[in-house]
Amino acid sequence: MSDDELDIHLRRLGLGSDDVRLYQWLLGTGPATHNEISGALGLSEADTGAAVESLTKAGLVATTDVDTVAPIEPSTGLQRLARARESELRAAELAATNAYRQFRRSVWQQSPDDLVEVITAPYIAERVHLEESAATKEVLRFDSPPYTTQRGPNDLEVENLQRGVAYRCVYARAAVRQPDYYADNIQPCIAAGEQARVLPDVPVKLSIYDGRLAMVSLSDAEMEISRSSLLIRQSSLLDALIGLFESSWRAALPMHLGTKEPSSLRPIERKIIELLASGITDHAIAELLGISRRTLSRNLESLTTRAGVVNRFQLAVYACRNGWI
Repeated sequence: MSDDELDIHLRRLGLGSDDVRLYQWLLGTGPATHNEISGALGLSEADTGAAVESLTKAGLVATTDVDTVAPIEPSTGLQRLARARESELRAAELAATNAYRQFRRSVWQQSPDDLVEVITAPYIAERVHLEESAATKEVLRFDSPPYTTQRGPNDLEVENLQRGVAYRCVYARAAVRQPDYYADNIQPCIAAGEQARVLPDVPVKLSIYDGRLAMVSLSDAEMEISRSSLLIRQSSLLDALIGLFESSWRAALPMHLGTKEPSSLRPIERKIIELLASGITDHAIAELLGISRRTLSRNLESLTTRAGVVNRFQLAVYACRNGWI
């Protein structure tokens, strides 16, 4: 890293210009007295003392004897500075939010146009990424074709899951039936911690971010495109969409194994059980898993025998009732 880059980063952490100059000079020359610092940097005695005090409080330097100053290992100090900036950013965010709320209450009364925003096709993917990146608690989603964003791994969801954002997704059966989408998108997200369920159909393509904002896709099913989406802010309409999701979630069947699945299940058997509750055909399951119908039949026969049932439907019911899925 160049000196210019270090200067920029230290300023971002809240250090003043004299603080940064002194710290960089000490890193290049080593321990120095106050008089040596003043002479080298052209600072007054008072300015030198203030800069040394600031860097000492920041945990970047220490006084080794009466007035000799030296850099120290910076990890603890930098973490303290970073936490202070985070606290300041949160305070600024809260102040701006409260100021805007006061503005809406006293200056600009809310109108229906403020509650719903129309996002047109060229900008949908960008807006989805922006809103989902800002989620901090939970994302609720109805997932079904057609898809406006690029198909493939959902890296953003996996990253959010890793940083503690919860995901509950209800998939339409048509989404699960697509082998590439199931393998590249659905399975990796479930493996990363997504709670997934399935219904024959979902009422609407929908994502809700932290209970504060919803995006509803206006899809043209016949042309398999989404021309626009609605962005819905906090309102009774958003409350109704959250209620719709929760009702559908309760009615949907889980797509992933619970904590009680037999430890003896082989990987292929685990995947078969995960797909049973989706209600898709044996042909679709075999295609999704890349196995022959004969191999699927053998595994289904083994599972039904182990569960003490006689058919595919009873196996799905058994798996649900016994916490396998």
